[in-house]
Amino acid sequence: MRRPLLLTLAATITLTSLTAAEAQGLLRERLRQRMAERAQKAEAGAPAARAAATIAYGSDPLQVLDFWPAAGVKSPAPLIVFVHGGGWQRGTKDNATGRWKPAHYPAEGYAFASINYRLVPEATVEQQAADVAAALKALLARADKLGIDRRRVVLMGHSAGAQLVALVGTDERYLRAAGLSFGDVAGVIPIDGAAYDVPAQLRQGPQVMQKVYAQAFGTDPARQRALSPTAQAAGPNAPRFLLLHVQRSDGIAQAKELETALKAGGSTVERQDFPGNGLAGHMEINRSLGDPAYAATPVVDDWLKRVFAG
Repeated sequence: MRRPLLLTLAATITLTSLTAAEAQGLLRERLRQRMAERAQKAEAGAPAARAAATIAYGSDPLQVLDFWPAAGVKSPAPLIVFVHGGGWQRGTKDNATGRWKPAHYPAEGYAFASINYRLVPEATVEQQAADVAAALKALLARADKLGIDRRRVVLMGHSAGAQLVALVGTDERYLRAAGLSFGDVAGVIPIDGAAYDVPAQLRQGPQVMQKVYAQAFGTDPARQRALSPTAQAAGPNAPRFLLLHVQRSDGIAQAKELETALKAGGSTVERQDFPGNGLAGHMEINRSLGDPAYAATPVVDDWLKRVFAG
């Protein structure tokens, strides 16, 4: 018992010698490391699934995506495009997609893609949403070669990626700029996002995330509303949404508000909640989705079958 006590005391002394911002940053980094260790254990049983192709959809080094074709499907296959999280500032397709998705969805008969996008502060959230649309455009332009059914596409994103796919699914300007429309998106799956209503999240969200939100969305109320899927959901929108979340109070509130706005805008919306609290639950729903033993996997599978069946 003596060694853990000494380690805790040493950590406390270290933290008290830092400024509040430095201490908060150090705690966040330690928490991320802990979550990464848990993720490695949770994904240990996931089958390996190497991407069949890496495609550039722009000139920036981050404007690339990985693609996995559907397994055993002769006719053009439906496509799922995944957008990773990371607070709009970090994360990549390589470390924030989760290992289950690239194996599970192709085995279900769907093509799967996971994209990188430019990051804050070098890029804006507006440019990130534009990257999502541009990545989709690049995939659809190669539909015949890749075996993709252009009429059956679902956007899926986790955390910051959930906000981005929800924004692209409610503000058609991003798709139109890429030569697309809501007619090119059959559905959207935002996973445990908490920035669907940016002004509300800046007022009420966790204090530890306020600097992240402020850096991503700035201080201009008009810009914050323009980047809020809930504020953009008056319609038209993408036709169908599946909102997934764990038991985080801000995530629950934001998903319920988005659900109400989307339904008022004419979209068909389903919302499902799953066990999991705090950052641990937030990370688990992403890294475990696609694992047949995880509760959200059959829910998403059923929804995809209904959406892709038309």
